[in-house]
Amino acid sequence: MNKVVASAEEAVKDIPDNATIMSGGFGLCGNPENLITALLKKNVKGLTIIANNCGTTDLGLGVLLKNKQVKKMVSSYVGENKEFERQFLSGELQVELNPQGTLAERIRAGGAGIGGFFVRTGVGTEVAKGKEVRVIDGHEYVLESPLTADFAIVRAWKADMWGNLVFRKTARNFSPLMCMAAKITIVEAEHIVNVGEIEPDHVHVPSVYVNRIVLSHGLNKWIERRTVRPRA
Repeated sequence: MNKVVASAEEAVKDIPDNATIMSGGFGLCGNPENLITALLKKNVKGLTIIANNCGTTDLGLGVLLKNKQVKKMVSSYVGENKEFERQFLSGELQVELNPQGTLAERIRAGGAGIGGFFVRTGVGTEVAKGKEVRVIDGHEYVLESPLTADFAIVRAWKADMWGNLVFRKTARNFSPLMCMAAKITIVEAEHIVNVGEIEPDHVHVPSVYVNRIVLSHGLNKWIERRTVRPRA
């Protein structure tokens, strides 16, 4: 039951070209930094990445994009990344944009085995093109499909050796949903503890959804735009 592996490189060693990967993070918050670096070193190509965004031009998932490892992004917010803009406008990168809540619910549906759901967000826009629209209680709803992946890479604050996970504040973001929606979930954790050291009521993701764990090293915890309150 011990799911701890020795390195990030070992954790991602079986991710092949053309894999679909879910990656936790909101902006640069909660990014699985070590696992992203390991994928960069592995130089896998043709990736489809499902994530809220694609980091920045030089940080987070942006390094994979810059290295031409990403074929398609399924995302919500795609600002902060000039290389993303360039590749998208030149036709090098396929992009599937989603309203943020819809993206989260599509991932949740994938993990829960839900075949689809109707939502009002996006009705009458580009988002609804080619999708079924149904009137429910006098309002139009658009049918959205679930999202699943071959692998999920996420960062937790704490994990035990079986894979029970605890996230910290905003760094929790999409990660618990992604753990449930992927065939194989790979977690880098800031702290790895013995089984029993995490209170059951504090577990955000149970171990059944986790396949591999690696200890994080040298996290940068970048901030896209640092702002401070003006002093008096």
